Amino acid sequence: MLTRRIIPCLDVRQGRVVKGKKFNDLKDVEDPAVMAKKYSDQGADELVFYDITASSDERKISLEFVEKVAQVINIPFCVGGGVESIDDFHAILRKGADKISINSGAVKHPSLITEAANKYGSQCVVLSIDAKRNHEGSWSVYIKGGREKTNLDAIEWAIEGVNRGAGELVINSVDEDGMLSGYDIDLLKKITDAVRVPVIASGGAGTYEHFEDALKIANVDGVLAASVFHYNTIRIKDLKDELAKRDIPIRKLVK
Repeated sequence: MLTRRIIPCLDVRQGRVVKGKKFNDLKDVEDPAVMAKKYSDQGADELVFYDITASSDERKISLEFVEKVAQVINIPFCVGGGVESIDDFHAILRKGADKISINSGAVKHPSLITEAANKYGSQCVVLSIDAKRNHEGSWSVYIKGGREKTNLDAIEWAIEGVNRGAGELVINSVDEDGMLSGYDIDLLKKITDAVRVPVIASGGAGTYEHFEDALKIANVDGVLAASVFHYNTIRIKDLKDELAKRDIPIRKLVK
């Protein structure tokens, strides 16, 4: 059985890591490179960075922090925010990122998924989906950092994204983001049942049980979290030890 991944998520605004609830009420946390080194040393399997206002501000992602992060860690990391072209992929990869996350850019230009997968390989293309429950009994896709609703159904968009070449999905619940009340297991389960690429759970982790539920019930390949790690509510080593006790295969920290 493949080991599951523990992935801290770092939202970046104006060169600083920030955290909020449901994409609002953002508070300053720390410098991205400082946090990246800390999480790498603590045993994180990967890191994900989102320049969370790049799309809404209609600007390119800030590349300075990407280069600094690449200089201080030796684990894979993914970067997203304002990525709308192959040139953006090229620029970010040149700065040292291993994967590129696309969200708003993929919704506006779906062909970008295929173009990037053909040029850099599907393993490099991560489709990030911000999903929020709707009145039709499903989930709608949101873009621009959770600010703008689209007409896309999250499950249908996940399937299309994979068919277009995305090698991995990050599924973030807008409803649960920063709330520490658990991942949206229903949403995650529907998507893991529908696709055959790795799915990463995002939005809502607050306890060991929340991580366990996502990994066991929703059968995700990795769990992404921010608040519990940023504020030391849960330490990565403790989480890995606890998940191992619960028969979940994880990578142990090698000193």
